[in-house]
Amino acid sequence: MSTRVEVGQEREREHEPGQVPGRGQEQAGSDERPARPTRAFSARASLAAPLRAWARLHIRTRWALALITAIGAVACLPGELPAEMRLALFAFGAATVLWTLTELEPGYVALGAGLLACIPAGRQEQFFSALGNDVVWLIVGAFIIGGATAGSGLAARLTSAIVGRARTVRGLMWMVTAAVVPLSFLVPSTSGRAAVLLPVYRSLTERLGDARIAKALALLMPTVVLVSTTATLVGATSHLVAVDLLQQTTGDTISYLQWALWGAPFGIAASVVVCVAVQALFLRREERRRPIAQQVRLQPSGRSPLTRAERIVAAVVGLALVGWLTEPLHGHGIAAVTIIAAVVLCAPGIGVMKWKEGVAAVSWPLVLFVAGALALGGALVETGAGDWIVSSLFAVSGIEGLTSALALMVIIAALSVTAHLYVTSHTVRAIALIPPFLALAATADLSPVAVVFIVSIGLDYCLTLPVSSKALLVFTNADGDGQGLDPRDLLRLSLVLLPAYIALMVVTYELWWKHTGLAL
Repeated sequence: MSTRVEVGQEREREHEPGQVPGRGQEQAGSDERPARPTRAFSARASLAAPLRAWARLHIRTRWALALITAIGAVACLPGELPAEMRLALFAFGAATVLWTLTELEPGYVALGAGLLACIPAGRQEQFFSALGNDVVWLIVGAFIIGGATAGSGLAARLTSAIVGRARTVRGLMWMVTAAVVPLSFLVPSTSGRAAVLLPVYRSLTERLGDARIAKALALLMPTVVLVSTTATLVGATSHLVAVDLLQQTTGDTISYLQWALWGAPFGIAASVVVCVAVQALFLRREERRRPIAQQVRLQPSGRSPLTRAERIVAAVVGLALVGWLTEPLHGHGIAAVTIIAAVVLCAPGIGVMKWKEGVAAVSWPLVLFVAGALALGGALVETGAGDWIVSSLFAVSGIEGLTSALALMVIIAALSVTAHLYVTSHTVRAIALIPPFLALAATADLSPVAVVFIVSIGLDYCLTLPVSSKALLVFTNADGDGQGLDPRDLLRLSLVLLPAYIALMVVTYELWWKHTGLAL
């Protein structure tokens, strides 16, 4: 019975009142005729959807996709370049674009680029061996030592003891500069040194209560952190990467003592220039001469006895420094000495921190980033892609045809110093520029050691934009009320310091470097 009712209801729906079945079918047929225009409209809509999605992308993402597509197209052009070289060039170009224009994690991009450059070309052993590179282990040990140095209060004690002797604002600026430079030997990470100085900065600004002086200090501290990086081999990861690429390519190397011999005078001179420039640009004469009241000055903590943790850290770091300086005598590399020091600082009953705390102090994303970058850099070297890049990179500058050492020095300094404007990562700049400059050294019969060191000094300059350095980011609005580092002030400072830095490199080369075994 229910089935009959359902059939009847279906017939009633088919034959509505006042409608003839035939006419209904004709009407239905007429309604179905415009199907072709509907399909055309759907096709246009399907084409418009990707365009709308493209329009919704951030402008930098669109540029990145367009540039990567262009790089891929160029890499596929007919020519004599072997496939593995094309792959390495594409991986390097795509990684540089992603590092520069997108918000993707640098470590993720580095690992992806290293995989792309190594695995399809049958170089998987080269990729996996990058994690065992001594540079990676040196970074691990350096972060553990830096965590112990900061946690024990030794770095802050050194800084506070020097700053506490200032009598005027000018004296304070010079004392801060003098305190920051030695930290490059104690805390190998630029961001670590900035983190150590941040509490000192906040304490100073709170006691001084002057926005203009706070602004000057926010510019001075991270800038000196960055330029004093040149003083030591372990001052920046890019130094280690550069030396590693030098050793892979030529078999030569730069020891810790050699780097200190060449880099420390330049780092001190550059820090002096920075201190003068910051005071001249951001402090009036009466502000520089303003006395600092006794109650405002920091108490010189250097007079109080060292704690047990500070004594242990000082002893271990001192022995590590001796080990770094005497590497040619005992034959143990910087990485081995650093790891030994890190293990001692975490040893039960002897060290100043637990092993878990030491491991937590390591920036593991940076470790993976360096491993991927080393794999990518090794692929550029072994496939000959670096030799191919040099012909394109230096063609415009005409550096290959120069014979004057002074002219070569100026061009090398200018190219390396301005690299931070288009490659924001310090380590990436080393990966990008060291292989081409090594190829230039081979073709122009230049000293590869001199070229790598001078280029590394130029790559240490990264002051124009806050994004160019983590140390700058730490001090951007560091006091939380808008009185920290302002990007516009940083740009103003860089407009003065950038040409001054290049000039200082040239002067240092003429007066010191070429007379101490670093002639081009």
